[in-house]
Amino acid sequence: MKATIWHNPKCGTSRKTLAILEETPGVEVEVIEYLKTPPSRDKLAALYKAAGMTPREGLRAKQEEAKPFLDADGDAILDAMVANPILIERPLVETAKGVRLCRPQDKVREIL
Repeated sequence: MKATIWHNPKCGTSRKTLAILEETPGVEVEVIEYLKTPPSRDKLAALYKAAGMTPREGLRAKQEEAKPFLDADGDAILDAMVANPILIERPLVETAKGVRLCRPQDKVREIL
């Protein structure tokens, strides 16, 4: 099974999620450091749709840069995330079984 993780190596939850993926037999992991290679707006929208969540739920609200978007609509939030990927909550993981925002990291097991 292939698993793609949108990863930030500075994030403890992201590192723990990656470790679960790497330790799971039969999982081929693709790591995308989303701060270096952000997803396109369309890809991000598709990930949230597949995860059953809104862009607002995927907004990293703890970031100072997120404050202007806390009450924004989904389109404005997606535009902001593409312009400034630090606003994307992490880690997002995609497999053939679905997409999850893996907070906490054990949520990744739902799609393995």
